[in-house]
Formats: sequence, C-alpha cells, structure tokens
Amino acid sequence: MTTADWTLLLCVPLLPLAGFGAQIFLGRRLPGRGAPILVGAMGLAAAIALVQGFRFIGADVGELRSSVEAGFSWNFLWTEATPGTPNVAFGLLFDNLSAIMLAAVAPICFLIHLYSVGYMQGDRRYHIYFANISLFTAGMLGLILSDNFLSFFICWELMGFCSYSLIGHFHDKPSAAAACKKAFLTTRVGDVCLFLGVAILFSHYDTVAFSALFAGVQETLAATGGEYPGWLVAAGLLIFMGAVGKSAQFPLHIWLPDAMEGPTPVSAMIHAATMVAAGVYLTARAAPFFSEEVFVVVALVGSFTAIFAALIGICATDIKKVLAYSTISQLGFMIAAIGVGGWVAGLFHMVTHAFFKACLFLGSGSVIHAVHTQEMPEMGGLRRKMPITYGTMLVSTLAIAGVPLFAGFYSKDSILAAALGRAQSGGGLLDTLPAVFLFVAAGITAFYMFRLMILTFHGAPRDQEKFDHAHESPSTMTIPLVVLGLGAVFSGSLWIANGDVLGHHPWFPGLVSAPTLSGLVPVAPAIAEHAHGQALWMSVAIGAAGIALAFSFYQWGVFSAEAWAKRLGPLYRAVSAKFWIDEIVNTTVVRLTVIASAVLGAFDRGVVDGLVNLVGWGGRKSADLAGFLDKHGVDGLVNSTALATQALGAGASTVQSGRIQQYLLFTVLGAVALGAWILVR
Repeated sequence: MTTADWTLLLCVPLLPLAGFGAQIFLGRRLPGRGAPILVGAMGLAAAIALVQGFRFIGADVGELRSSVEAGFSWNFLWTEATPGTPNVAFGLLFDNLSAIMLAAVAPICFLIHLYSVGYMQGDRRYHIYFANISLFTAGMLGLILSDNFLSFFICWELMGFCSYSLIGHFHDKPSAAAACKKAFLTTRVGDVCLFLGVAILFSHYDTVAFSALFAGVQETLAATGGEYPGWLVAAGLLIFMGAVGKSAQFPLHIWLPDAMEGPTPVSAMIHAATMVAAGVYLTARAAPFFSEEVFVVVALVGSFTAIFAALIGICATDIKKVLAYSTISQLGFMIAAIGVGGWVAGLFHMVTHAFFKACLFLGSGSVIHAVHTQEMPEMGGLRRKMPITYGTMLVSTLAIAGVPLFAGFYSKDSILAAALGRAQSGGGLLDTLPAVFLFVAAGITAFYMFRLMILTFHGAPRDQEKFDHAHESPSTMTIPLVVLGLGAVFSGSLWIANGDVLGHHPWFPGLVSAPTLSGLVPVAPAIAEHAHGQALWMSVAIGAAGIALAFSFYQWGVFSAEAWAKRLGPLYRAVSAKFWIDEIVNTTVVRLTVIASAVLGAFDRGVVDGLVNLVGWGGRKSADLAGFLDKHGVDGLVNSTALATQALGAGASTVQSGRIQQYLLFTVLGAVALGAWILVR
C-alpha cells in the first residue's frame, strides 16, 4: 500500500470528525443546518472505505490476508522515547479484520445519516444531533483502524461519551435522562476492566501495539511450554469484560433496552453497526491471546446471553424494546461463536447482522413516524399503508430468523455448526451448553420476530385513529430501508460465493481467515464437516418451528397467547418482568451504592469535617490566646518600657530648660552638696 492509500484511509475517520467540528461551530448557519454537508462527508468516507476495503480483500497479499496477527500498518504520529522507556505511536492497522469491518460499518453509517435527515426533521436540536452522530461515527471508524490499544481506548471512550449524548438527546424527558446516565455508568464498568487488562499487558510487554502484543504472547507461551501464566489469563478476562459492557452481554446488558429512549436512528447506529459491534470487534481482535479458560467464559457468557435475551423478547410489547433484546441476543451469538472457535462465523454474523438489524430499527422508526406510538398492541394492518417499510422489514425478519437464502441463514448456521462441532469434539458439559443455548435461542428468535411482524403489520387495525393517520415515510427514509433490505438478502452471498449452500469452499472464510488461537484446541475437520451438515437441517427445522408457532399464536388463532400466559404462570411473569434483573441491580448495586454514599457522606460530615472543624476551633483558640499574650504581655512590656522612657525623658527635659539662672542654682546646690559630703566624710 502506498502513502496515498494510507492517507485515504486516514480520511475515513477524519471526514466525519471534520464534519463534527464544522457542525458544532457553524451548524446553525450552514445550509440545511449542516446536515447535507455531514451526509456528504459520510458518503465520501463510505466510498473510500468500500474501495480500500475491497482492494485489500481482493489483493494478492498472501499471509497478510490469512492472519489477524499481520497486516499493513502505518505510523502517522509518534513520540520520541527517552532511553529505557517505550515509544508511543499512533498508526493505522489494515488487515483482514479491519478491512471487512470498515467496508460494512461505513456504508451503514452513511445510510443512517441519510435516514436521519428525514426522521429528525423539525427537531429543535437538529444540528446538535448531527454533530454528535458524526463524532460517534468518527470514533467507531477510528477504533476499527487503530493499531494499538491506546488509540483504540481513546476511540472507545469517545463512543461512550457520544452514546451518552445521543441516548439523552431528548434530555427534557426524565426517562431519556435516566437512560443515558444508566448506559454511561454501566458501560464504564466494562471500560475500567478493559483498561486494567491493557495495563497488565503493558506492564509485561512495554507496548500496546497489537502486532507486538501478539508476538510477545507467542514468546511467552514458547517460554512456558504452552502454559498461560495467571496474569495473562487475568488480562484476557478483563479485556473480555470490556466487550461485555460495550456489547451488552449478561449481566451488563441492562443499559441497552433503556437506550431506546434515544431517537430511532441512534438506536440503529448503536445497536446495529457501531457501538455494540465494537465489543465483538474487541473480542475478535484480542482472541489470539485468550487462554482456554477465557474461551470457555466467552462461549458461556455469549450463549447464555443469546437465550436469556431471546426469552425476554417474547413478552416485550414496545417494538423498539423487542429489537433491543433481539440485538442483545444476536450479539450473544457473535460472542459465543468466538468462544467456541468460530471466529470467522462470528465476524460474518456481525456483518450480516449490521444490515438486517439496521433495517429493522430504521423500519421501526418508519412505523413510529407513521403511527406515533411504539406499542405493537396499538398497531396492526399497517402493511397496506406502508408497503415499502413492510417489505424491507419482512426480508430482514426472514434474515434474522435464519430462513435459507437470506443473509442471516448463512452466518447463523455457521455459528451453530461451530458450536455443535465444539460440543461433539469436547463432549463435556461446558462444551455442550453453548450449543444447546444457541439452538434454542435460534428457534425463539424466529418466534418473537414474526410475532413483531404479525402484531405490527398483519390483521385488522387495533387503533383505528392511528391506522387512519398512518402513511409511508418519505424517500430519505425509505431509500436507506431498501438498500439495507437488499443487504439483508444478498450479503449472505459473501459466504457461499464460489461454494455451495452447505458452505463447502466458501469465499468469505478464504478472505477473512481466523488467526492462530493458541488457547483453543481446534475441532477435527471430520467432526466439523459432520456438525455443519447436522446444524444446517437442525437450524432450518428449529427456525420453521418458531415461525409456525408465531403464526399459530398471533395470525391463525390456533393458540391463545393470553391463555398460555395464564397457564405458564410464574414463568411468564418472570419473563415479562425481564427476570427482575433491573430490580435486583437497583436493590443491590444501586441501593448499596446509595447507602454506602450516605454512610460515607455522614462519616465525612461527622468525622472528617468534625476533625477539620476541631482543628479549626483549636487553631482559633490558640490564635485568641496568642493574641491575648501578645496584647497584654508582649505589648504591655513594650508599652511599659516606652512609658518609663517617656517619663524619664520628660524628667530629664525639665533640667535642660536653657535658663542660666537655673543652671547657676544647680551649680551652687551641687557645690554645697559636694562640700557637705566631703565634710561628713
């Protein structure tokens, strides 16, 4: 790659960053309040990302393309180190992982920018919204291209700050203000863990550069005979905790559903292509130095999150909340894929998910824009009023449900195959549980997503007034929906190009090959091949069962949802209450924090302030005593001396009157006294 190529890549995050700078200072005075300029800048960045990404993917770069530990890198800023201290460099890393991420994220961010022009029209903080979303995009694009943990962490935190601003865009709503604070504080837990994990690595390797860390870990393993030291295991777990916070994995998932308080394009941006995907990207990037214990934790956390969030999605009635829990569940699929060794499968699902989930969120925004409610029980029959929105959301639902020939089928099937292969290879409970969780979650996903489609678009209108005012959205909103819908249909072809439906000799894994995962025992090729065939038919059957069950409950009336809710009793109440996780967190973490703060505040006021006040009182009394002694002792002695001197001077001055007669009298008296003294003597 030439310097010109690197300059173009550097422009990808800098273009939205420059747009943010222009918008924040001149937004009110720019044409269209700055939105056209920012959309244009993002479009140019997306074009560069696509061209450079596919140039890299299609280039004959040999080993550079087949391993995440290597790639093209370029330092554009560095600090000179003093002897004995490490250099701190800022550069770009462009390998198979960053290339495919950049090619997927940038165009979707552009489409969300374009959609926002129509959706946010009339908002009083329109220019502020576009400034924040551009800065958010710059952070994500910079994160993807970072070649070290320092610049990665800076971009990571920049995204956290922007998500706080965007989720709380309608800050006059108490629920939005609470949601942005909850998101910021919850993700900070993971961020602190990430920082500690990076600090451990830096303390041992004196570098934060990815390539140097990968090489250093391999040297450590060579020196220990393949055994992972405890500090390296701890570093891996802490770094993964950063991903747990950012990608809303259990138990730090609680912020993401509340983040629906932000504008719908923000939900699409955060939950589809950027912020939550950053945690998956971090897990994929750091996987080469994960130990076996870390991979087990990754697989269990991801797979449990997948089924846990999917169950909650069954009972949600807010259309955006359903999609929020769907996002948590799908992120669990991606995380679990990396944990079971399906590194490429997890990455591919992240790419396809970005298309169909962005389409679903923007489609839900189109529905909300039309009926002015987010509650699905108040909708129904909208497919006649909103055919474009319905069609694009339908193909995206088919994709996320894993229906064959749609994008999600290929990516989800490859994850299920990897999980099943790990279960058959290992045979232990910890190897089997992820596969069980993921297969069940796949069926539940098909059920609740078609429940969403049926309640929203099928049947008779349940609120006639809202139905009568419903209308299709403007072209600025429907064009991105159509483009993303096409992605939901055709992005799966990346997997089967030059191959077959079973994934034999697929194209995508040939371009984005897994790195060396030293801490994970590979699954034998024969077992993997057998598991792939089994997973294909099992996933299709489970998905079909979920879809049929959804139609039986909500379309055909074979079963009554209300009757089954009563029949399930405590289980239904637990699921509809989201397993009381928020209440548990509020009762334990939040309340204990408040109590601890109150206790510490009382201690501060009663003890610390008391000691400070006591010292102050003692100092004041000491000062009073010192003042008294100074006034009556030191000043009294000085004043007495002065008075004596004054009196003596006054007496002496009477003698020095200047009168000759007085002087003669004193002379005579002195002579008489002297004579008398002589005579007496």
